[in-house]
Amino acid sequence: MKTLLIKEIRSFLSSLIATIVITVFLLAIGLFMWVFPDSNVLDYGYSTLDTLFYMAPWVFIFLISAITMKSFAEERKMGTMETLATKPLSKYKIILAKYFAALILVLFSILPTFVYFYSVYNLGSPQGNIDTGATWGSYIGLIFLGSCYVSIGLFSSSVTDNQIVAFILSMFLCFLCFSAFQQISKLGFLSQIDFLIEWLGINYHYQSISRGVLDSRDILYFISFTALFLGFTKRNISTAK
Repeated sequence: MKTLLIKEIRSFLSSLIATIVITVFLLAIGLFMWVFPDSNVLDYGYSTLDTLFYMAPWVFIFLISAITMKSFAEERKMGTMETLATKPLSKYKIILAKYFAALILVLFSILPTFVYFYSVYNLGSPQGNIDTGATWGSYIGLIFLGSCYVSIGLFSSSVTDNQIVAFILSMFLCFLCFSAFQQISKLGFLSQIDFLIEWLGINYHYQSISRGVLDSRDILYFISFTALFLGFTKRNISTAK
């Protein structure tokens, strides 16, 4: 598993896609935080990273879908799925190797944003006037959210041998799981179960952790969500021909 994990990481880092999507992520977040009016920190008047943690889930939909789109789709297209299956690894270990490789790349994209934290920390008046508890909670929530998106991306890639189809399907499912449940709960026609519908969405739990409180129910939700889509992925590659 370790060998496959390293191979996947090297494959990601050597590809132009990884460089482009990480650059796009950092550039987009940087523009919203420091340049665009109504969202940049300097005009906002408060030492906060709210813009980062509000925009990151939306940018991640594109970034993670692009990272994961070739994970299994390329194996299907090249006809190497059966070769991969003959390796002395269980299907779960193959999936986990690809999952952790993609997640590590997501972490690589998050790490440079600590420069934004350092900048905002020093811009505060007095210096350090920032809610560090909520900030670290938001970073943890962002990692969990990235984990969910990666599992969705792997599932989407296991459905087809076309990377573009996998990319579009992943973006659609990430958007659906992040935002759609919350929007449906606001319609009001299911008033008795509105809370349950909102609870099913990723955004509810992401916002909960972002307050700086690590609730075991939110953590369990993220772990269960990730495991569910990884299970769907295993079923797909088990039936792949």
